[in-house]
Amino acid sequence: MDFSRPFSLLSRVARPPRADLPWTLPWAPGPQLDSLGVAREIFSDFTQVPSDNAKKTTNQNLIVSICNLDKKRTLRSTKAGETLGLPIDPLRHNVGILDSSDSGCGICSSFCHKVFRVSVEDENHINLMHELASTSQIDFWKPDSISQIKLHSTVDFHVKAEDVDTVEDFLEQNELYYEVLISNLRSMMEAQFDSHGRATGHSYTKYNSWETIEAWTQQVAAQNPDLISRSVIGTTFEGRSMYLLKVGKAKPNKPAIFIDCGFHAREWISPAFCQWFVREAVRTYGQEIQMTELLDKSYFYILPVFNIDGYVYTWTKDRMWRKTRSTQAGTSCIGTDPNRNFNAGWCENGASTSPCSDTYCGSAPESEKETKALANFIQKNLSSIKAYLTIHSYSQLLLYPYSYSYKLPQNNAELNALAKAAVKELASLHGTKYTYGPGATTIYLAAGGSDDWAYDQGIKYSFTFELRDTGKYGFLLPESQIRATCEETILAVKHIASYVLGHLY
Repeated sequence: MDFSRPFSLLSRVARPPRADLPWTLPWAPGPQLDSLGVAREIFSDFTQVPSDNAKKTTNQNLIVSICNLDKKRTLRSTKAGETLGLPIDPLRHNVGILDSSDSGCGICSSFCHKVFRVSVEDENHINLMHELASTSQIDFWKPDSISQIKLHSTVDFHVKAEDVDTVEDFLEQNELYYEVLISNLRSMMEAQFDSHGRATGHSYTKYNSWETIEAWTQQVAAQNPDLISRSVIGTTFEGRSMYLLKVGKAKPNKPAIFIDCGFHAREWISPAFCQWFVREAVRTYGQEIQMTELLDKSYFYILPVFNIDGYVYTWTKDRMWRKTRSTQAGTSCIGTDPNRNFNAGWCENGASTSPCSDTYCGSAPESEKETKALANFIQKNLSSIKAYLTIHSYSQLLLYPYSYSYKLPQNNAELNALAKAAVKELASLHGTKYTYGPGATTIYLAAGGSDDWAYDQGIKYSFTFELRDTGKYGFLLPESQIRATCEETILAVKHIASYVLGHLY
């Protein structure tokens, strides 16, 4: 085998590093290595090296056998002249990308992670999914948990490397129709960072770390004192300040619209939108009629990242983390799902009482410091807040109450018409199709959500956005889609805001 040729995987990841991305791979391949030396040199910068488990090979037929991988795995027989696809697990170099508790093969576990989509057409399929979830470690992407699976739907879930073969065998043996949405989660994580700008500072067209966002909140307020002010509404479990931006021309007795982003840590496109909204407010005030009118006649309260601790964790340890990072007595499991922690049908349906679950509702309503801070601020400003918008991903949905039960809101017809008009506005730019409707009937039951809670506080216009996409990238939407996603979403947000101003109560 000619080892002087560059390897496709290595060429891809050995590009200029992102300074704000702690898990960028810190190595480059060396040329002219013998067959086993390839593996040794490539992994020499990591704590686990394929020595004891690596079989000696020949130049004609290189077979790297690590962690007892069978022929289905990514480290597979590589004939002369073929590209060598070597998996890398940066966790073993303390640069985190997937869950650091991963006990799979040291050098290939993250490379082999996959995301599946399974079609559920009857009760037997639902029962089989429950059986699968009870025997394999499943990270549900859509819906959020096993309890929310419905007939005639699809289920997206992430499987760790060590469970991939078991899951595939189970699906095939039980004749469940499935497709692999993401065959290489590690590669997809790298591919998110496909924006051309490599600036180390804040950028509206790339994903920014919390430290960068925090500095940006101070800077954008300082640079636009006539339009933006910054305050702190509380602190997170780990002691970080929850910054709120108040955007609009200062006038007394103005109505307000509250927008929050970053409830679930892994939904990075969400905080990107809140930053983009502020950008557009500053950029187009006095230039664009609709935005100028909105900022003259109302305030926007923008919370750029709600779940800051979780967001930081996705940048430093586990990209797929969802919950907060709180701890509690009696369990070693970390975090609560903040969108199951509000006092709106709390923990009744579509939420879990298990602290280890991704949809854990918490020990009590508003048990999380972040939830309590948001609830307190809204309640203190309830007389002026006329709309509540919470930004999530993914699925391309615009939802309104209720999600904790199948009952419909009192102004259901109005909310439905407004949602329909908003998604039409959104689609007018890039043709992106959204589904809309009440949460429970449109997707699934989910108790303790912030949108239901806000509505029950008397905020008549309460909506949840689930941004791009519909599963190709899932939570790993590339940076190259930030601009288009935010541009189309802001059209829907401005439409809702204008409607609210014309229908004050």
